[in-house]
Amino acid sequence: MTAINTAELLELAIRIGKETGAMLMDRPAELEVNTKSTAIDVVTQMDIRAEAFIVNQILAARPDDGIVGEEGADRAGTSGITWVIDPIDGTVNYLYDLPGWNISIGAKDEQGQLIGVVTAPTINSTWWAVRGEGAFLNGRQIQANEPIAFDRALIATGFQYDVAHREIQIKNVSQMLPVIRDIRRNGAAAVDICHVAMGALDAYYEHGLKEWDWAAAGLIAKEAGARFGLYGQAPYMMTLVAGATLYGELETFLGLA
Repeated sequence: MTAINTAELLELAIRIGKETGAMLMDRPAELEVNTKSTAIDVVTQMDIRAEAFIVNQILAARPDDGIVGEEGADRAGTSGITWVIDPIDGTVNYLYDLPGWNISIGAKDEQGQLIGVVTAPTINSTWWAVRGEGAFLNGRQIQANEPIAFDRALIATGFQYDVAHREIQIKNVSQMLPVIRDIRRNGAAAVDICHVAMGALDAYYEHGLKEWDWAAAGLIAKEAGARFGLYGQAPYMMTLVAGATLYGELETFLGLA
C-alpha cells in the first residue's frame, strides 16, 4: 500500500466542503421534506444532492477509497482510507433557515480518524485537523478550554429524534441547569463539538449521534486538547466532549464513569 499523503486528503476535503457549502447556500425556494427514523427526523432533496456531489468528488480524485454517508452512501474501498460524510449536519436548522448547519467530511485509516473538516458557511467557519498536527479554524490554531470549574461551565447538548428517549435527556438538563453556568442547544452536533475545540463552549454531550455526526469534529476536538468519548450502545450511545478536568466531572454527573 502506498503512503497516505494527508496534506492531499486535507486539501481535497476542504475544497469539497467549500464547494458543497456554496451549493447549499443557493437554497431552493421550496424544500422537499421526507422523514427517516421518526416523523421529526427529516431529510431534504438538498441532503441527497449534497451527498451525491461529495461522493462523486471524492471518487473522482480517489477511486479506491471507501465511503460511509448519512444518506446511504456505503462503499468498501481498497486504499486503506474510508471517508465518513454528513452532507448536512443540522438538517432541521437548514430546513428552518437557521445558522450553524454544516458539511462534515472525515477520513479514517486502520488507526482511526485521520483528517476532519467541518464547513459551516452561514457562520463563515471552516474547522480542520490532521491527526497529530493540531486543530484549526479558518487557518488559526485553536485550543479547548482547560481547566473549567463545573459551576462556570457553558455546556451544549441536543435531543434524540426518538421522543420517547427525551425524558432521560430532559432529566439530565434539569439536574444540570442549577449547578452550571448555562446550557446551549444549537442544533448541529459537529459545530457544537468544534465550538468546544475552539473554546466557544466548555463541553458538549448528546445521546444518539452516529459516526458521521462526530467523525470529523471529534478529531478536531482531540487535536485541540479536548477529551472525546463514546459510551453505551447504538442507538442511544452517548457522545461527550470537554477539557480533561470538566470531562471527568461530567462523566460522573451523567453516570458514565
